[in-house]
Amino acid sequence: MIHVSIHDVSPRWRDEVETALGWCHAIGVKPGLLVVPDFHHRHPLAEQPAYVERLRGLAREGHELFLHGYHHLSPPGEGVGHFVAQRVVSAGEAEFAAYDRREGEALLDRGLDLLRTLALPVAGFIPPAWARREWLLDALRARGIDYVEDQLFAYRPVAARRVFAPAINYASRTRGRRITSVAYARLARGYTRVGLGVRIAIHPADLHHAWLVDETRALLDWAKGRTTDTVAALF
Repeated sequence: MIHVSIHDVSPRWRDEVETALGWCHAIGVKPGLLVVPDFHHRHPLAEQPAYVERLRGLAREGHELFLHGYHHLSPPGEGVGHFVAQRVVSAGEAEFAAYDRREGEALLDRGLDLLRTLALPVAGFIPPAWARREWLLDALRARGIDYVEDQLFAYRPVAARRVFAPAINYASRTRGRRITSVAYARLARGYTRVGLGVRIAIHPADLHHAWLVDETRALLDWAKGRTTDTVAALF
């Protein structure tokens, strides 16, 4: 089973998201949409009513929507853990790896409240860069949010379930990351041959690199006919 999602859904990446949607629809997939309420503090969703209505329409068509952080940008911090999460794992975007429980839960509630106010259904929460602290699972369980994922696993906090379902995605920041992520994405197709589910994650920034465009479209062609539109099917 293969699940496809589009990350960083925001007015900031309007055109790229629409392009990726077109690719997915062409192979019969309704990808999950990871919605960022205010990407990098510059693209507040609440001030874009036409874009919000577009997301509502996609939800009515069967696309699952997920809260994807709030700003998708980490606040300043110190220490080895912060350095790894923000400089190695991400380009300063591992937002929910930076907060303690009090700060993180406040931002989580702010995001959930916003999407509900905008009449956007929430199928789960996925932290930017798949990076989180341990408190997040308990916080989601307490709020009845029964889906979250990281790079290797998908979780249902309320149902207390976890499944190994690795993510296949590309890293576009540097040439070296592009090379290694393409190599991994090709190898990771082998997971399905041993009966494992996988998750294909499309990032809008990938669409600015011709090589990654070709690789993404080839990956979607490979997945055709073996996809699910709901994360529940991964379990």
